[in-house]
Amino acid sequence: MFKQHQLPQWFRSLSQVALHRQLLSTSVAFLVLAAPTIINLPGSKLLAQNVVSKDLDAASFFQQGVTRYNRQDLQGAEDAFRAALRRDSKLAIARNYLGNILLEQNRLDVAVQEYAEAIRLNPNYADAHYNLGLALHKQGQREAAITAYRQSLAIDAKMAAAQYNLGLALYQQGQVPEAIAAYQQAINLDGQNANAYFNLAIALQNQGELPEAIAAYQQALQRDPSNPTTYNNLGSLMAMNGQTAEAIAVYQQAIRQHPKNAVAFYNLGVTLYNQGQIKQANSAFKRARKEYEDQGNIAQSEKIGELIVQIAQMSAPQTAQASQASTPAAVSTSTTLQQPNQPQVPQATPDVPVTVPISAQPQPTSMKLR
Repeated sequence: MFKQHQLPQWFRSLSQVALHRQLLSTSVAFLVLAAPTIINLPGSKLLAQNVVSKDLDAASFFQQGVTRYNRQDLQGAEDAFRAALRRDSKLAIARNYLGNILLEQNRLDVAVQEYAEAIRLNPNYADAHYNLGLALHKQGQREAAITAYRQSLAIDAKMAAAQYNLGLALYQQGQVPEAIAAYQQAINLDGQNANAYFNLAIALQNQGELPEAIAAYQQALQRDPSNPTTYNNLGSLMAMNGQTAEAIAVYQQAIRQHPKNAVAFYNLGVTLYNQGQIKQANSAFKRARKEYEDQGNIAQSEKIGELIVQIAQMSAPQTAQASQASTPAAVSTSTTLQQPNQPQVPQATPDVPVTVPISAQPQPTSMKLR
């Protein structure tokens, strides 16, 4: 996030009044907001309180780069920062900006080079270590990214984004207990990060710690009540944990939030069926089938259609006997993990028409640049 900074003292003594006024008018940075799953424009610190360069031309070019960068004129900003570096090659902050611009343009190899050069010029530059971690992470070099994130935290232990992305990389490397610890520390630093709670829940789920995972999903929903995957995962874990009534309530809330949520309708149908509420389950399955059909997911729609037919066939003999109550078949206790937004309905069998609700495959959510 960009912050407002005062101009350095030496600018105030410049005899070039026009330049002074130009710099003064552009000294306030723009605030950049972003939603989860979006990589933000980096928020490198601007002039701060120190002299950027004793070379006035280098300082002028640098400030021009900052102004153009804030306006998202990345090419103009790159040209200005490179001009500043030609005048003063030791501007580590300009190197970091260049790395951010290159990373925004997905020019990862040269972004890594710029961040590395910024770190060479200033080994205690926490933002450059963090951004280097992001570039390496995007390249798939997770171990190197982990090292960079940890180095940024060694310099600035309060960098919540570094803790979050450290957890992300550790989880992807299969180091789940370490990832849990990193997510918990990220939450300690930024208690409003819904993504950190979401990923913590997934890691806890991976470890079989269902009550703790449920609590983490609930915390995620308090901070982001619009995430359909969180609802589906929470409901699935509650159903698996024997909290059937709570699971039904969660699926219903998911449907209120997202009336076309096919996965929530399917999971609601499964849970209702397991409770012996066949009529209500059929209604939920029919809505799930319709939503899949509207989405163009004909394969899933047809599978649910087959499921509805099988349930009807199994219920028919029992309905004919007025004295005999209708009882649903037992279901498997295993769960099928699926990719978010790519739900798949398990194949039905004559004696076991449905499985337990779908739970989304653990996935990272977002990364933020500095």
